[in-house]
Amino acid sequence: MCQALGSKNLYPNSISNEFDEKAASLSREYQLCATDGTRIVSGSYDETIRLWDTATGTQIGDPLQGHDDRVQCVAFSADGTRIASGSWDQTIRLWDTATGAQIGDPLQNHDDWVNSVAFSADGTRIVSGSGDRTIRLWDTATGAQIGDPLQGHNSSVDCVAFSTDGTRIISGSADRTIRLWDSATEAQIGGLLQGHDNHVTSVAFSADSRRIVSGSGDNTIKFWDSATGAQIGDSLQGHDYSVNCVAFSADGTKIVSGSSDFTIRLWDTTTGVEIGNPLEGHSFSVSSVAFSPDGTRIVSGSYDWTIRLWDIATGAQIGHPLEVNRPASGVKSVGFSIDGAKIVSGFGSPDNKIILWDTETRAQIGDPLQGHNHDVNCVAFSPDGTRIVSGSDDKTIRLWDTATGAQIGDPFQGHDDCVNSVAFSVDGTRIVSGSSDRTIRLWDTATGTQIGDPLQGHDDYVNSVALSADGTKIVSGSEDNTIRLWHAATDVQQFLEDTLPHVHFSNTNWKLSDNGWIHFSGQQKGIFWIPQQYRVSLWRPQNICLISKSGYNKLLFDRCVCGVNWTKCIAT
Repeated sequence: MCQALGSKNLYPNSISNEFDEKAASLSREYQLCATDGTRIVSGSYDETIRLWDTATGTQIGDPLQGHDDRVQCVAFSADGTRIASGSWDQTIRLWDTATGAQIGDPLQNHDDWVNSVAFSADGTRIVSGSGDRTIRLWDTATGAQIGDPLQGHNSSVDCVAFSTDGTRIISGSADRTIRLWDSATEAQIGGLLQGHDNHVTSVAFSADSRRIVSGSGDNTIKFWDSATGAQIGDSLQGHDYSVNCVAFSADGTKIVSGSSDFTIRLWDTTTGVEIGNPLEGHSFSVSSVAFSPDGTRIVSGSYDWTIRLWDIATGAQIGHPLEVNRPASGVKSVGFSIDGAKIVSGFGSPDNKIILWDTETRAQIGDPLQGHNHDVNCVAFSPDGTRIVSGSDDKTIRLWDTATGAQIGDPFQGHDDCVNSVAFSVDGTRIVSGSSDRTIRLWDTATGTQIGDPLQGHDDYVNSVALSADGTKIVSGSEDNTIRLWHAATDVQQFLEDTLPHVHFSNTNWKLSDNGWIHFSGQQKGIFWIPQQYRVSLWRPQNICLISKSGYNKLLFDRCVCGVNWTKCIAT
């Protein structure tokens, strides 16, 4: 029994709801791309990854092959030497952009699709998000998972990203929330970032890590203060259908968004006003967008099987579309290398490949990077460009050598569902991943081991994650319509409850099980139960911020009494 006296927070046995949960679990298909300025990389449902020359529009080398299902996401490392791809085969693969060879073994641990991958700025880590609701961090040198999966999302993790300094990870989920994570400690920073009325499809940090941008199935784009979790200004409105992808320009003055209304839109981050007319040309949903490093061009990937380059100044399409040969799949994810010379792309089933492209010649670079067994959902370059991280529907994250195309080490394994989003920390030593297993995980890129426990709190897929530039925070977006901010490094100080000698009560040492029971560290028996409708917005110990449409629910234990002192619950 527990006592709650006059608080607006949530106390055991006295829970007041601040909003109704409106969980949604949506299945989406992506054709994604990334660019480093001179090359574009694309991932496709044909399980391959292809690299294109942005100047000529020609494919560079052969497709990167290895995935056993569609490539869901791709990303360049910062130095453009590696590509990371995520797939429905639940793996992430790393590819050498020079040779097209897979680097090491697939990164495996996810138990569902890998929806998103991203390199840390220094290229040492990859972060991945999956349908298993978890986010995982990978060491790009060893392919080992870093610590435990980051868990908290209650649905698929569809997008993940590192902050510029690699200290934080942001994740977006089908649970409609965004979460921020500390990439060092795997703790969630603050509460949920909530406000979207539908699943969170994409999240990204600004270069200075002070702002977060999110796109959602509710057709809107929102800005958030990463320190407070508060929404900045009004929602950006203009798209007629789901906003599938968002990205900041390097100088932070503009945002680009891609939508299921087939258009790409450019926005002024200061005024929130749309810049010029929508960029039109795609004949199906736009699933991925990215700025070139110099900010003069935009690359977009679509489910119409094409990748297109756009001139930001004129809004005109540059050259002909890059068309992907498609046996059965599309481009799931794309990304630029930091020097703009290469693009990495991830493909879906049956190819499950990652392909590197030369942005100048538009030719494919080397052979496809292959290793994932299902769609590559997310790819990202490491900051130094030497590695690529990929997340897949095969539940794994893989690290690739961009020079040789070889997979680096074994797959990072730990997620129980698809990896939807991955991102590197700025120093490249860690990777953050978001998954459909509702968790966010942090990985050591050198060893491939998971760092700490999974970050848990989301009630649906984690669609997107990112690390802050200083590496102290992780942000996550989810299908549960919330955004969560997490501490990437937290030294937890427990509060000891003297009324129950064998149970230590604390605001920081509890976990919520899938059946709704709260458990404290070292205890198997549940202490109390949280009703389903309160779980999606429940502030977890690892959160430092929670953004939700109607607020959050928080547990406080300073008035909690158990054991022989249960009689204190009776008012006298």
